[in-house]
Amino acid sequence: MTIETEKNYQAIIASFPYYNIAVPCPYGLDKTAVYRQNYFTGLNDEFFAAFLDHGFRRNGNTLYCMACRDCRACLPIRLNPLKLQPNRNQRRTWKKNSDLEINISPLQASSEKLALCEKFLRSRYPGKDNSAVSYYTGFFMNNTTGTFELNYRLNGKLLGVAIVDVGGKFLNGVYFYFDPDAGQRSLGTYNILYLNKFCRQNKINWFYLGFLIREVKAMAYKQNFKPHYLRVEEKWRCFTR
Repeated sequence: MTIETEKNYQAIIASFPYYNIAVPCPYGLDKTAVYRQNYFTGLNDEFFAAFLDHGFRRNGNTLYCMACRDCRACLPIRLNPLKLQPNRNQRRTWKKNSDLEINISPLQASSEKLALCEKFLRSRYPGKDNSAVSYYTGFFMNNTTGTFELNYRLNGKLLGVAIVDVGGKFLNGVYFYFDPDAGQRSLGTYNILYLNKFCRQNKINWFYLGFLIREVKAMAYKQNFKPHYLRVEEKWRCFTR
């Protein structure tokens, strides 16, 4: 992407009419969350990459960023695949999961995946009205960008599924769910390590991990991948500690 093209995308992104949606914080913080969003279809790779670079996330065909009035807990985070230096625990996790079989394919809902996703949601969000079908139809699937999945298996048994958007220069981690009974494997960490390797192999510049939320355990582990980049006050800053 040239500097002139980047400026053009910045101007276009800024010109869109966005809609602010206020809801209780989905991450359990005692705040009101405000989603600034709009609906898009058929974005090319450079345009979608520009939205990611501006801190946007994807939910179905909706692209959004956080515009909460009194909270800045959600920090967009990304990795430079060539610079990541796994720590000792991450290297152990990599070795521990060397027995997994990994398959990359177009996104497809099956009874096996829906059952695993339901099990994960019941464990992660007990008492909430979430369903695997609604996650697939309303969250994962889209016609905005190219989306794929990675299936992690042990002796044929499905243990985890990663949903990712992939372009020529970016990989966007949309969601990862796994078997709660395999918690000792640290599959969330392994998934990031594997996707980072995938990015290196395919010369992908940036790997977007979603939001880092230090106050939320399920979102805080992302800061253990170093160096990482956080979008703070509309600028990406590198953090090595």
